[in-house]
Amino acid sequence: MIKNWSYSKLIDFEQCPLRAKMKHIDRIPEEKAPAAERGTQIHQLAEDFVCGKIKTLPNELAKFSNEFLSLRSNYKLKNVSLEGEWGFDRNWMPTNYKTAWLRMKGDAILFRANHAIVIDYKTGQKWGNEIKHGEQVQLYAIATFIRQPELKNITVELWYLDKDDITQQTYSRNQALRYVQPFTKRAENMITSKEFPPNPNVFTCKWCPYGPNKGGQCEHGVAEGHNPMSEYRRKFG
Repeated sequence: MIKNWSYSKLIDFEQCPLRAKMKHIDRIPEEKAPAAERGTQIHQLAEDFVCGKIKTLPNELAKFSNEFLSLRSNYKLKNVSLEGEWGFDRNWMPTNYKTAWLRMKGDAILFRANHAIVIDYKTGQKWGNEIKHGEQVQLYAIATFIRQPELKNITVELWYLDKDDITQQTYSRNQALRYVQPFTKRAENMITSKEFPPNPNVFTCKWCPYGPNKGGQCEHGVAEGHNPMSEYRRKFG
């Protein structure tokens, strides 16, 4: 069984339960995509610049130079938190990250009186990821309100570092906490699952690290370029 969850783990399960099992239970190694490695490196550069470990703004952050300079200034004033690992138990109460029911990682929070701006750095594509990114925004809002009960409003910003684009959404406490129950239901569905059937199709298998286009460990995978109608005609005429 999968013992805890994060948003990325939840998406793995909902797209293909077998993929989630292979990755999070069987722990079959997967080849790291260059884009993912680049994203990790850029996130580290951003953190190091904001907290002053590096003095010169890296080229990878240049499109957001004003925003990062402002963050660094506010960090010096102790208005910015760079706490990276957030853990919550089944009652959505903060707990130790390593033993948590829900695990999240945040990039930066800028505090302003009774308001906070939660910032998530994005190095991937915006278009085509609107639903996933929108749900991440909801989850950040829930987590921040729970961790900071004095806050009245929260704005979550997604900084698309490669695109020079920012999207934002502001929530009141009541607006954010209404998403707790739907996330809980989805998470418990995954955590209590004892069966992990495959969900082979062109779309989920295209980027799967265990599919025929990648590692090839999954015998159910559908190869890129596969035409499902051709297979149907071969079977049924």
